[in-house]
Amino acid sequence: MEEEPVTLLFTWDVAPGRREAFERWLYDVNAAAMKFSGHLGVTWLRPGEKEGRYFAILRFTDVTSLKRWLNSDERATWVDRLDGIATEAEPRVSTTGMESWFSLPHCTVAPPSRWKTALTSFVAVYPCVLLFQWLLAGRIASLPLPLPLRAMTLPAMLSPLLTYALMPLLSRVLRRWLYR
Repeated sequence: MEEEPVTLLFTWDVAPGRREAFERWLYDVNAAAMKFSGHLGVTWLRPGEKEGRYFAILRFTDVTSLKRWLNSDERATWVDRLDGIATEAEPRVSTTGMESWFSLPHCTVAPPSRWKTALTSFVAVYPCVLLFQWLLAGRIASLPLPLPLRAMTLPAMLSPLLTYALMPLLSRVLRRWLYR
């Protein structure tokens, strides 16, 4: 089974007066991470002038590559260099694939199991496909459009509907079942 890309969020609290040292460390640790297989990049979110909290959004092609970097001696050496400069704050948050549909606001939890994710997705998709077939499929089939454009209609309607309405709603409604 092919692994999905993974995103990991780090939160760092920088000691007062140590921002410049931390930003030098950022540049160097990013250069080191880029040499690791599967590294897709990192986005750093810097704080305002008086704040000391930084966020790093780290992306890898798969969990195996990410773990190789996280457990490497090289990364451990880089983290050791932060002594007195910054500390990792709050738990790390990671997502893969459709797990980003299943999130709890202002809360860090393990994502639901894959079978729960698949079942919840089915509960959202099936009624949409049924309604589409009943209300629109015949009309769209009769349009003088090439097959690829007609076939694009359902995914073009379904993707935003799932992402912005149905999956967030189901994630809230099924919260107790999804996140035991």
